[in-house]
Amino acid sequence: SLLFCTEHPFGHLIDTLQSEHGFQIILDWQKQQNQAEVAFSPARVLLQDFTGIPAMVDLAAMRDALAKQGVDPNLVNPRCPTDLIVDHSLQIDYSKCAIQSPPSPMDESHGATARSPAGRPSPRGSSSSGSHCSGQRPGHRGGCSKVSCSDAPSGRSTAVQIENTPLLCPFHLQPVSEPETMIRNQEIELIRNKERLQFFKWCSKAFKNINVVPPDINTVHQLNLEYLCQVVQEGEGFIYPDSVVGTDSHTTMINGLGILGWGVGGIESEAVMLGQPVSLTLPQVVGCKIVGTISPLATSIDIVLGITKHLRQAGIGGKFVEFFGPGVQQLSAPDRTTIANMCPEYNATVSFFPVDDITLQHFKHTSTDHTLVVLEDYLKAIKLFRSYSDQSEEPQYSEVIEMNLSSIVPHVSGPKRPQDRVAVTCMKEDFINCLNEKVGFKGFHISKEKQATQVPFLHEGAEYNLAHGSVVIAAVISCTNNCNPSVMLAAGLLAKKAIEAGLKVKPYIRTSLVPGSGTVTHYLNTSGVLPYLRKLGFEVVGYGCATCVGNTAPLPESVVDAIKQGDLVACGVLSGNRHLEGRLCDCVRANYLASPPLVVAYAIAGTVSINLETEPLGVNSEGKDVYLRDIWPSKEEVNHTEENIVIDSMFKELRSRMEKGSSFWNSLESAESALFPWDPKSTYIRCPSFFNKLSKEACTPQSIEGAYPLLFLGDKVTTDHISPAGSIARVSAAAKYLQSKRLTPREFNSYGARRGNDAVMTRGTFASIKLQNRLIGKTGPRTLHIPSGQTLDVFEAAERYQRDGVPLIILAGKEYGSGSSRDWAAKGPYLMGVRAVIAESFEKIHRNHLVGMGIAPLQFLPGQSADSLELCGKERFTINIPQELIPRQQLITSTGKSFSVMALFENDMDVAFFRHGGILKYVARIKFTRKH
Repeated sequence: SLLFCTEHPFGHLIDTLQSEHGFQIILDWQKQQNQAEVAFSPARVLLQDFTGIPAMVDLAAMRDALAKQGVDPNLVNPRCPTDLIVDHSLQIDYSKCAIQSPPSPMDESHGATARSPAGRPSPRGSSSSGSHCSGQRPGHRGGCSKVSCSDAPSGRSTAVQIENTPLLCPFHLQPVSEPETMIRNQEIELIRNKERLQFFKWCSKAFKNINVVPPDINTVHQLNLEYLCQVVQEGEGFIYPDSVVGTDSHTTMINGLGILGWGVGGIESEAVMLGQPVSLTLPQVVGCKIVGTISPLATSIDIVLGITKHLRQAGIGGKFVEFFGPGVQQLSAPDRTTIANMCPEYNATVSFFPVDDITLQHFKHTSTDHTLVVLEDYLKAIKLFRSYSDQSEEPQYSEVIEMNLSSIVPHVSGPKRPQDRVAVTCMKEDFINCLNEKVGFKGFHISKEKQATQVPFLHEGAEYNLAHGSVVIAAVISCTNNCNPSVMLAAGLLAKKAIEAGLKVKPYIRTSLVPGSGTVTHYLNTSGVLPYLRKLGFEVVGYGCATCVGNTAPLPESVVDAIKQGDLVACGVLSGNRHLEGRLCDCVRANYLASPPLVVAYAIAGTVSINLETEPLGVNSEGKDVYLRDIWPSKEEVNHTEENIVIDSMFKELRSRMEKGSSFWNSLESAESALFPWDPKSTYIRCPSFFNKLSKEACTPQSIEGAYPLLFLGDKVTTDHISPAGSIARVSAAAKYLQSKRLTPREFNSYGARRGNDAVMTRGTFASIKLQNRLIGKTGPRTLHIPSGQTLDVFEAAERYQRDGVPLIILAGKEYGSGSSRDWAAKGPYLMGVRAVIAESFEKIHRNHLVGMGIAPLQFLPGQSADSLELCGKERFTINIPQELIPRQQLITSTGKSFSVMALFENDMDVAFFRHGGILKYVARIKFTRKH
């Protein structure tokens, strides 16, 4: 932790140290930074279901492994309080503009017709005539508005749009009224994920010290902010600061409320859950001084993107950041959490805002009077409370950088990375430059003569044109970056003014509104702006992570065909935090992060190739040009609405929903046993092989001899390249496995939903269509099987190497493993037989994951790379690993010629994990040792 009494910036860590030596390390922080090792035990652990399910599957498997050794499986329980929020399984099957291919109504686990979840209210939609669908397709109850009733042919979908009834029943292709959108998405979510939810229900009963929050309650970060966080914890007669580690890199969002927290790997989180501290090197603390005043047009997302670029350029990777200075007082609590959320994008470990009067004001909405009194008295007593206007309270920092809020103007970020900011006024010029540039992070290499290409197409009987820059996805999302009520209300107020000005969104654009929680829907509805968002197509589709993780519904076929016909650079605009190329949709190459009101604005414009300052968004019914400035809400309007809408009742409603749960969850059946009853037919939940042949003692480290490179990769290989989270391609190795289990493509679900199945996830490793492997010289999930010279799927090549007993390595460039925290990006390579990754640099969390799975992260020495060493990637590598391995030791590597690499084990605990073959085996052996 950092934290921040006036004497030094590490007060919070002192609370976690258990020896006099530990105290001395902290007190001597100026000399010990980046040298001394400290152990930190957080107050709690936060999981979301994509990363939570493999963690819980591993614990269930650990129970099995210990039971086979004669150890009581009930000894395996989280020792650290753990919250698991099921929020990543939502997919947008229904949206405002159209319906994707009909979702399968079959329950794959039993091969029977799936029925609507028990206890769900029967949604009643109506058309203008008030009639309803009475069709009885298996798995569908009816309840959709009736125009004509005929079942859709199996495997086909027809995009039929009817005025004022824009939603279609996916089973009958008949209109469904708008209010049913969310209910229908949630119903299909529950049916599709029933098997996973039954496992989570078993976890909630079998394990002690874990709280499972069922789906459709809240997103993980919003729930953490609105319900779980306490700032000050009370228990067993003690009062101590709240702190958390989470299996999502954006756990840092909680730093905005004065709570220390950061993202760790799913593997690390399991160790923390089981009582192991987080081991870290005492970090440097960078003070970011905020000065200046905020422009009226700048939103919190503009501030976020500005600070992201500023801090990334400052080179604060791996450091702790604390914000201070008079400008902090201009930032509301939601502003601060928005800024803290983007911490991983500028590579800091945490971005902390100490508690002040503004934080206390926020907690009046979420906390009891007693809690507030304890919180304020305690923090002031130990000097963790801050007055930003009092310079005497400013602590000493390792270094100080300054950020002037006056310099921030509205920006978007893209087209492929969050750090590539573009001023809104320069957007058109920048997009044209991207078309001209060679393929890269800021280029698509479209020839000059093709840049004016326009492709006409028909949609719902009307003709439209697509061009380079056309917007085809527009998603307003209010988690992480945009949990801030001000930006969501601004989007609603802009929508209201747009409707009043006679503006519309083209019907082929895939629009959606995914609130982070019911709280957001509540204030949008109470403020009266939700109907206007609906009229523009931004219908609430559900609560959970959808667009950001690749769960966007397929685009209309006519749109996809037009994009492919013209080889167009189509665009997505979203107010999320992830927009890597191809993540939203395979055919959408350019994706921009923007504030919610700008998402609405670009959706109305229909293109990103526009200067919103000088060009009109559209024309009204009278033929008059309407500009963004005409409908942009003032800061005073937004603040007035926020102050009158964001009230205590919203948070009281959330608490009520948390306590009641859902009728579906409450009625869901699950096993009562201490050991999970694995179903060999399941394609969602499978006992992983990590504990196969678990020995009672760890082996000494073994050298890696005669290894072949499985892949030869370049710079910026992300965890999306290594372990995709989105849809499962029909021609992939994972698809072949699922088809062998008699599943149809509609039943594949996503990689994220199947993270509890190691067979699917191993086959999904390196399955990205954007993977650029130098061994074959083209993009795709293929590689060269070097002994035979054959080009194979990556999984098939790895399988053949393992069958022949050949160890594997991966060669890579800079920033290997950047992007989202994803444990399967290390688990997958481990199960493929990868023993080491040699790269020029690593993203920190992914490096931790590799160590946690017993894979050696090895770094080329400064100034060296695969190219400088003239490696072609077809050599056999021998890496000498000494039995007495120490942190950051140089290892001799031989390919016929020798060179050295740095073993990136940062501390003794890393070495211990590697020696045991990973964290899981390390913890299992501890349990066994304690038993005997």
